[in-house]
Amino acid sequence: MKTSRTLRSAAAAALLATLAATATAPTAQAHTPGAGASAAALTAGASATTAPVLRQTAPDSRAAVGVVLPRPTGPSAVGRSTLHLVDRSRQDPWVPDRPRELMVDMYYPARSAAGTPAPYADPREARLLLEAAGNQDAEAAARLGATLTHSVAGARPQGGRHPLVLLSPGFGAPRFTLTTLAEEYASRGYVVAVVDHAYEAAGAVFPGGRVLTCVACEKAQTLEDMRKATVNRGRDLSHVVDRLTGPRPAWRYARTIDRKRIGAAGHSIGGAAAASVMAQDDRVRAGVNMDGSFGDPVPAGGLGGRPFLMLGTHDEVHLPGGGDPTWDEAWRHLDGWKRWLGVSGAHHFTFSDVPVLFDQLGVAYPGEQPQPTIAAGRAVELTRAYTTAFFDRHLRGRPQPLLDGPTAQNPEVHFHGDAR
Repeated sequence: MKTSRTLRSAAAAALLATLAATATAPTAQAHTPGAGASAAALTAGASATTAPVLRQTAPDSRAAVGVVLPRPTGPSAVGRSTLHLVDRSRQDPWVPDRPRELMVDMYYPARSAAGTPAPYADPREARLLLEAAGNQDAEAAARLGATLTHSVAGARPQGGRHPLVLLSPGFGAPRFTLTTLAEEYASRGYVVAVVDHAYEAAGAVFPGGRVLTCVACEKAQTLEDMRKATVNRGRDLSHVVDRLTGPRPAWRYARTIDRKRIGAAGHSIGGAAAASVMAQDDRVRAGVNMDGSFGDPVPAGGLGGRPFLMLGTHDEVHLPGGGDPTWDEAWRHLDGWKRWLGVSGAHHFTFSDVPVLFDQLGVAYPGEQPQPTIAAGRAVELTRAYTTAFFDRHLRGRPQPLLDGPTAQNPEVHFHGDAR
C-alpha cells in the first residue's frame, strides 16, 4: 500500500495519499522537461474576448513576510467569506460519533478591492501542512502562516447571477492549497466554494478553535476505504450545493449564484470527487479531475452526456495505458464532451498551490517522485488557463479554441484519446 504517492506515516500521508498510486503506480516517474513558454503564449489561438490574459505577478511588500501568491488575472476584484456547514443526516466516516462537518471558503466577484486582504492559512494549519511534508522549519511555517491572499475579507459582491464552481483539495491537503484557482475563477465572474472535508486535511481549523487533523490518513488503508472516501466527498459537495441553493441558504450572498450553472473540480481525490458528485447529483453540469485516480468509477452508462476534463501528469501513471487504469476506464465511460490532457514536467502537486509554496519556502517535495521540471509560475498559468477555458465553454457557452488541440505555444500540454 505504501508508494511514493501514498505514505502512511503521520508526517507524509497528509500530502501524498492519492488513489492513482495505491494499487498500480510505480515509485518513480519519468518526466519530460517542459518548455518555458511566455504567459501570453498560453492563449494563442483562443478567442480574444474569452481567453485568459495571463501576466507575471510583480513582487510586492508581502514578500518580506509571507509567500507571494500569483495575482488573479480577471477583471473583477475578489471577495471571500467562510462558512461552517454541518450535515446532521450523516455521521463522519472517520470519527463516527460526530456529524459530517465542512469548512467552506466562498470566493466571489466583488465590487471593490478596497479592504483587508483575507489570510491564506491559519498559522496552525500552515505548520501542520509543512510538518506533513516532512519539514520542521519554524521560519518557513511562520512565512506560510503570514501569507495573504488577493481576496478582500467580507467584500460586497457584484450584482447579477454567476456560475458556481465547487473545489475539493487532495487527500490530506487543506482547502487553501487551491486558492490560486479559486481567486482566478472569482476574478473572472464565478462564485467558488472551496471545501475542507473534516478529518481529511493535515490540519484545518473549525469553530471553537478545534484543529482537526488527518484521521483519514491513518484509517484509510484499502482501495475500498478510498472508494468510500471518494463517494463521501461527492456527498459533501452535493450538501454544499443544497446549502447554497436551497430555500434557506447558508451564505448571505447566495442570491448571486446561478443554480443552473454549477461545476465541480478538484485535485487528486478531490478531482475524483468531482466525477462522483456528477454521478450522484445532476445539478452539477461539468467536472474536472486534476491528477486524481477515479476511486468512485465513472458509471458504465456515463454522466448523462455532461462534459468532463481529465488534466494530469504526462508520465507513466497518467498516459493512456499507464499505471492508473481508472483513467482509461473513465475515458471509455465518459459519454459527453471530454478531453484528456497531460502536462510535461508536471508533478502530482503541480495542479495545486504547492509548487508556489514550496518554491518560495525552499521546501523539498516529499516522497520518491522526481521533482517537477515545470516552473511554479508556469504550472499555475497552465492550470488556470485550461480549467477556466473548460468552465467558460461549458457553464457560459463561450467558444474556447484553446481546448481544440495542441498548440506550438503550449508544448507542455498533450491531448490524448479521441476527443468529442
